[in-house]
Amino acid sequence: MKRLIAIVEDEAAIRDNYAAAFTREGYSVRCYANRAQAMAAFRTRLPDLAVIDISLEEEPEGGFELCRELRALSAELPIIFLTARDSELDAVSGLRLGADDFLTKDLSLAHLTARVNALFRRVDALRRPAAASEITHRGALTLDPERMQAQWDGNIVLLSLTEFWIVHALARHPGHVRSRQQLMDAANVVLDDNTITSHVKRIRRKFQGIDAKFDCLQTVYGMGYRWVE
Repeated sequence: MKRLIAIVEDEAAIRDNYAAAFTREGYSVRCYANRAQAMAAFRTRLPDLAVIDISLEEEPEGGFELCRELRALSAELPIIFLTARDSELDAVSGLRLGADDFLTKDLSLAHLTARVNALFRRVDALRRPAAASEITHRGALTLDPERMQAQWDGNIVLLSLTEFWIVHALARHPGHVRSRQQLMDAANVVLDDNTITSHVKRIRRKFQGIDAKFDCLQTVYGMGYRWVE
């Protein structure tokens, strides 16, 4: 049976583009223009993954409320926020509500489908025991790449997929400097240097929110970044 992706987006042209891309990947797709339509359908049948815009018709933050309602129905349903609003506050708010990723609408359809495929691999991994050899331990850090999950001293760190792969690329080889290009390659994204810098700053803040003394992610000026234990 094909996996079902729900798209909740109030702009018809964008909705149709996403639907066509996911259909080409072999997914079933259902589209909704607002939160009420989506929830009416979700109460009957949950999708296998939801792609949600933040601003939905007359609700500037309707997507956030929809995420809350979806999480009440299912703790494991993969949720992606896809929005024109490139705000760090929005990204943090979305991830804290339980979304699995936060993407902006300027990314390519190929990038979007790659992120969706990655989330489905995560879902599959959650349904089977993790092999101990797949898990990386670096001091207080634990990384499980199959589940895309990071922990610091036993506390889950809410990282987006891109942030997770940046940490993974650095922590696998502590002490080694990784350039911005190497980090982009590891995360399978194409970003400018300033965006990589912003990701690293967000990663630091998330770890420091758990441990104020966190200083394992270091900047090597003119070269890149490294993880130290």
